[in-house]
Formats: sequence, structure tokens, C-alpha cells
Amino acid sequence: MQRDNEYFQKINNSSIVQQVIDSITKAIIKRQLKPGDRIPTEMELSSSLGVGRLSIREAIKVLVYYGVLEIRRPEGTFVCKGFSSRMVDPVIYRIILSDDDTSESLKELRLMTEVGAVKLARRKCTPQGREILYQKYQDIISAAFSDPIDVQWMFDADDAFHHAISMMGDNPMIDKINELTRLLTHEIRYQTVKNMLEKGEGQAFIDAHKALYDIICGGSIDNIDEIVEHGYFYDRINLD
Repeated sequence: MQRDNEYFQKINNSSIVQQVIDSITKAIIKRQLKPGDRIPTEMELSSSLGVGRLSIREAIKVLVYYGVLEIRRPEGTFVCKGFSSRMVDPVIYRIILSDDDTSESLKELRLMTEVGAVKLARRKCTPQGREILYQKYQDIISAAFSDPIDVQWMFDADDAFHHAISMMGDNPMIDKINELTRLLTHEIRYQTVKNMLEKGEGQAFIDAHKALYDIICGGSIDNIDEIVEHGYFYDRINLD
């Protein structure tokens, strides 16, 4: 059957593989190709884009690795349905390998995503979600007063608390972004927990999470940015 490939335009010779990737990606973004659709064959793409089949093949390999496309033999190559964790790999590497001030950038990313997550959780809060978040808060209390000090327990409890907030938003796309942010800020968060417990500041850590819990359960959001940022305790971080 003849495919209508009018949305693919011929490209020039520079960075051919990347441009093929960009062309396929744009078609997906514009919904000219939808999740579950079979993409044109290598021959069809080669003709539409005006490039060699080897470049098409390499571009498809990259998109398969990223989890955007999947090959089903003998049917062909299809746009994936759903999110693959492999999609965040290039994002992680780009941030980690950046020449910019990665630490400061991650702090700003964390503030932006978490403020949004708290607001969304507050708007969509359900009795069940509130109960789950309260239990995660109780786990933080237990971990804060562990004897001997158990940094990993506290870190895991803190991570579970923020994951619960993200899940309350009931938005898979936002949840994946929040998951990525927590992954990228792992070391900063772990060192914060470690230093606070070693300095006997477990109660301050508890209070910061209680403030977030109260906001989500209907408290005022007038100072939400300050409340969220205060709970990071950046002044306690020592990465040396």
C-alpha cells in the first residue's frame, strides 16, 4: 500500500543521522505518527528524506535504543506505546556531562519540579492519597529517631515521601520528570540527610516534611516556594 510521507522533507548532508532522528521525532510530536503506528520502510524514508538507507538504519537504531521505536519482525518498525525508562538516559548524560554549574542547575530544577508536584498533589488529593502520604511521614519520624543512626533508612523514607507526593498528582508524564529529578539529585539529598542526622537535626527534617504534608492537605500555599526550598537544608550540605 502506498504510504503518504509528505511530512518528511529532504534534508542536507550535515549530521545526516541526527537530522533523520529529528525528522522522525517531529512527525511523532506533531502526531503525524502516533503511538502504535508503523513508520515508513527504510526505502520509503530514504526516498522521502533524500538520504541513504544506511543513515536511515542508524537513526532507527538510535530511536530503538531510546525506547521511541520498536522493531517487530516481520511486520516492520513501530512507534512505541507508553514510556520507557531508556528515554531519560540521554537527558541524564547531557546534564551530568554539562560544562555548566550542574549543582546549581539541579537545585533550581528540583525547586521548580517539586513546587509544581506539591501544588498538583494538593489539587488532586484524595483520602487514600492523604493516608499514604501520612504513613510515609510517619516512616520519616521513625527513621529520624533510629538508634543507631541509619542514614539509608532516612534517605529511603524521604525518597518515598516525595515519590508519594508525585504519585498523588496522577500524571504519569510529570511523575517521570520528578523521578528523573530525584535521580539526578541523589547525592545532594543523601548528603543532606547524612549531615542533618549526624548533627542531631532530625526534628527539623521532620518539621519540614510536616509543612509539606499540611499544604497538600489544604494548608495555605502563599509561601510554598519558601517552604519547599527551606526543606532542602542546602546550608547543611557538604560534598567535600
